[in-house]
Amino acid sequence: MKFPYGISDFYQVITEGYFYVDRTGAIPLLEELGKQLLFLRPRRFGKSLLLTTLANYYDVAKAGEFARLFGQLAIGRNPTPRHNQYFVMRWDFSLVAAYGSADEIAQALHDHVNARIRDFAASYRQLLPQAIEINPRNAIASFQSALTAVQQTPHKLYLLIDEYDNFANELAMGGQPTGKERYDALLRGEGALKTLFKAVKGAASGFGLDRVFITGVSPIVLSDLTSGYNVSETISGQPEFNDLCGFREEEIAATLRQIAAVCRWPAERADEALEMVRTFYNGYRFTTAADAERVYNPTLALYFCKHFQRTCSYPENMLDSNLAMDRGKIAYIASLPGGGQMLLDIVNGAPPVALSALADRFGVEDMLAAVKDAPFMASFLTYFGVLTFAGRTPTGRLTLDVPNLVVRKLYIERIQDLLLPDKRGQDEGRQIVDQFLLTGDLEPLSAFVEQRYFKVFDNRDYRWANELTVKTAFLTLLFNDIAYIMDSEPALARTYADLTLIVRPEMRQYQLPDLLFEFKYVALADVELSREQARALSAAEVRTLAPVQAKLTAARARLAGYRQVLQQRYGERLRLRSYAVVALGFDRLTWE
Repeated sequence: MKFPYGISDFYQVITEGYFYVDRTGAIPLLEELGKQLLFLRPRRFGKSLLLTTLANYYDVAKAGEFARLFGQLAIGRNPTPRHNQYFVMRWDFSLVAAYGSADEIAQALHDHVNARIRDFAASYRQLLPQAIEINPRNAIASFQSALTAVQQTPHKLYLLIDEYDNFANELAMGGQPTGKERYDALLRGEGALKTLFKAVKGAASGFGLDRVFITGVSPIVLSDLTSGYNVSETISGQPEFNDLCGFREEEIAATLRQIAAVCRWPAERADEALEMVRTFYNGYRFTTAADAERVYNPTLALYFCKHFQRTCSYPENMLDSNLAMDRGKIAYIASLPGGGQMLLDIVNGAPPVALSALADRFGVEDMLAAVKDAPFMASFLTYFGVLTFAGRTPTGRLTLDVPNLVVRKLYIERIQDLLLPDKRGQDEGRQIVDQFLLTGDLEPLSAFVEQRYFKVFDNRDYRWANELTVKTAFLTLLFNDIAYIMDSEPALARTYADLTLIVRPEMRQYQLPDLLFEFKYVALADVELSREQARALSAAEVRTLAPVQAKLTAARARLAGYRQVLQQRYGERLRLRSYAVVALGFDRLTWE
């Protein structure tokens, strides 16, 4: 198999025999829903491939290649009357620079649209009865000239706009006053972007433009475009399009089985590969429908499959570097008042992130405002793919969670920077973790948490004072997705362990233990001690406190049950060490 990692051109994928998951069966429904559609998905989720699929399907110049391109696909077996009936024009706003003055950005926008109109004129020169005039300073005039040419033919225009919000997002997230000024100049009054979309809206009123399909990541720009472009219908959350971009598990499983067979892997190892991909890449749900299947990020899945096929092994780094840019979105939230606590809540899953509804329109004023509430931050993270729909609370509120382990890694990296900003401290922590993995002695690691992390947790900005807080410290220190499949609160026998680290299959050749933790918390008030008194106690004295003993006893009982489940699940390959850890306030730790 040839995997089209990094390739978003449908024509190339089909004609060069690349792996392709057929979603063309959705085209008839897209036609029925409306003439101006907006489809939002996180970056690197296959939106550009979808657009090029539509471009090839509707392009009048590709009529002679319809059977070659679509004959083996769902839409080729049941085509709609509109196939190959349009002139197709594409704009890609990810190519518009977001730096410079407002005038320079506006000119970059005009330059991009003009370049696409030149390509359009060249592609259809045999079909257009008159030449298109390009106005270097005014792309709207160029667009109107193209429409005039189209109107002299029996066909109409289909406009595809990719990443409509890309450069606007970059400006809005910059957080600088100059960014706001430049953004306002593009979208307020008769700003260049707003005027361009007004021209699109006007062209659809009998001036040659019949259909528009727009992709983007978030609705950030929509609020500011409302008066200029209020005719699009957002289809992103409709259940029937949940997997329009993204792979279903059955598709991933079949592909992995084929690769495993070529690698001469037994069936159980093919199942192991699926479990790896599920853990690291699955988990996205783009609709609130309760029965919607979670889908896989296609870029990450292709990254894995290509490496797996080439080497018959898993990628060491499961986070494709092309997705690592999402760190910036998490960093943006971390920089906001209350953002750090929200990241802690998200990683801990308690309390669950819940909101009445996803914010569907917010503009630059919302992005740059000094105070942002939890629903705004949660909505923002959901649009950018680092949170996803999980279900509903008993009162009907939407709940959100982290989709998978590669995204969890992005959160944990940011939380580590928040809690331990000193890079030398982070290096020291890694060295102590390496020592712990070799010796099994948790004492140096516990001392490090007491000395470094507890000082931060005492900050009033972080409101939780329980075992979740302690778990966060150990989670950020121990997280290592190259060596471990790591989960916070995995389900074990219908209850939840606080933290497990299971060695990745290909890493079992090294001296790495599997790890299981149960954390407990004892408030200082429960032992009637002040902070100074607690710190003055020896380790042995802390351990003999009755509430601490009770928590250790409870943790032992929990661990015994979890160990049994893990032994049944992993068998003889498991090299399990289990730890009960009790925190006394944010001052002392004891463990066994």
